[in-house]
Amino acid sequence: MTATPDDAEHPHVIRMVLATANADKAREIRDILGQVGLASGLVPRPDSIDDVPETGATLEDNARQKAAALCEATGLPAIADDTGLEVDALDGRPGVRSARFAGEQASYADNVAKLLADLASVPPGERAASFVTAAVVRWPDGRELVARGEVRGTITSARRGQGGFGYDPVFAPHEGDGRTFAEMSSAEKHELSHRGRAFRALAAALRDA
Repeated sequence: MTATPDDAEHPHVIRMVLATANADKAREIRDILGQVGLASGLVPRPDSIDDVPETGATLEDNARQKAAALCEATGLPAIADDTGLEVDALDGRPGVRSARFAGEQASYADNVAKLLADLASVPPGERAASFVTAAVVRWPDGRELVARGEVRGTITSARRGQGGFGYDPVFAPHEGDGRTFAEMSSAEKHELSHRGRAFRALAAALRDA
């Protein structure tokens, strides 16, 4: 691993390029890793690098594809994630297609609208779901670390809250107080969220690597 000129307090910080092209995800990853002292080595994804197709059968596959592509393109260790919303009443859908649930060019609002429409006839007690994130660090020599974070919750009947992104306005975690992720502060969301759990686990693995 290549150490950055960080202070002695965080000797395990490494210089890594963020593979995501999603600005909202990049901000959250920086925030979460910043809480554990590992954000200073993060390098933004170069604008010159095209989006990486997500063709994997699992979240781990997609995260690995993105990390490997950015690692090869930059020569740096790369950090990537893929996230899926798995709704029990929809047999685990949208899953790996969460970002494209309403179509290849779907917006956050499009995906949420489709989800609510598909669940319109499902009663409140049967709207359980899991938010899952797979996170990967890949090195140029082929080594990698993989971590996974998951949170159970309920899909609400309507959008609530102005924060977050993606499906946050309709996902209320069971471990919370009934609010959706979009109704929470960033710090409150990170404490409970799938992405927070995945990247804290990845940070712990990096320290032990």
